[in-house]
Amino acid sequence: MPFKRVTFYPVIAILLFILNACGGNHQSTAQGAVAADPATVIGGPFENAGFIDIKKPAEINATDTSPGWKLNGEKLLIRGKVLRRDGKTAAPGVLVYYYQTDTDGRYLHHPAEPRSMPPNKAGQTHGYIRGWVLTDSAGSYSVFTVRPAPYPTHDEPAHIHVTIQEPGLGNPYYIDEFVFDDDPLLDGSARRKLQNRGGSGILRPHLENGLLVAEHNIILGLNVPGYPEAAKQVRIPGPQVGEDQPSFSPFHVYGPDKGSTACPVCKYGRYDGILYFVGNRPDWTEIKQWLRFLETQSESRGKHLKCYFIYGNSLDAVSAGRNRKLTSMGSELNLNHVALTVVPSFRDEGSDVHL
Repeated sequence: MPFKRVTFYPVIAILLFILNACGGNHQSTAQGAVAADPATVIGGPFENAGFIDIKKPAEINATDTSPGWKLNGEKLLIRGKVLRRDGKTAAPGVLVYYYQTDTDGRYLHHPAEPRSMPPNKAGQTHGYIRGWVLTDSAGSYSVFTVRPAPYPTHDEPAHIHVTIQEPGLGNPYYIDEFVFDDDPLLDGSARRKLQNRGGSGILRPHLENGLLVAEHNIILGLNVPGYPEAAKQVRIPGPQVGEDQPSFSPFHVYGPDKGSTACPVCKYGRYDGILYFVGNRPDWTEIKQWLRFLETQSESRGKHLKCYFIYGNSLDAVSAGRNRKLTSMGSELNLNHVALTVVPSFRDEGSDVHL
């Protein structure tokens, strides 16, 4: 799951992560657009960058419905925001181009489909399930499509290719393909190959009225070679804004998932969340102040914010009193939304926490 901020304190670490409408926009220079050196190729070599312009419509909106929407398959809505490198500022007027396989895992050319790309002399095509969106004034975009199938060879996870064209930059650049967290082909080996270009491309769809919905933000220039703003950014420890938070399985002592080892990322990884880590030198007065604050925020934001307290005191890893202490504290603070969890330590391999 992509991170929003990482802040370190003497005895705690609080990690904020992103558990992550139609407009009639035309292409124009966006406010705050990044200017690039014309001699610099942003993103490095990109063999088929020009395919973005083949059959590109004259008018592009913030919402697009792909030809795949008409197929028999899992209907999918991908929606989110395109943000500048700081991970906070909306980026209007950014062109997002996508293409994908059909429900059989193939890129087919359908001459009757206006946006279908005819194969070139080398036989290359992006098929007919392709489209463009132009972010609105809030940086928002939405794509209605069908969930793609993996290639018939099943040697890669199912994915959607994505290309970015920013106003002021000399060339388009590709970002990480959109892949699906629940895809069996997205195993540990496949995940380690992800470059986090533009942020994590991992989608975690959830059902809304029978429709798969994936909330997904794109961070312009993140991990993109030669990006103009990259040199201005101070890289903080840990995953960056937009990068994925690996899954882990703490034991839930108190809260909605009490008694389980539910993974916060896997179960709730769609909106905003806070992981509040506490190690070997807990200051319980300060901890209670934070928990009261997080409970207030969780209550006001509802499903859009999930907060977790993860206690990893290696000096108190097997104490029965540890769990009683957390249970008593949860009751004392009347916590209804914040989960109180434990791991043996932040080097524990069994829970995959590995801090």
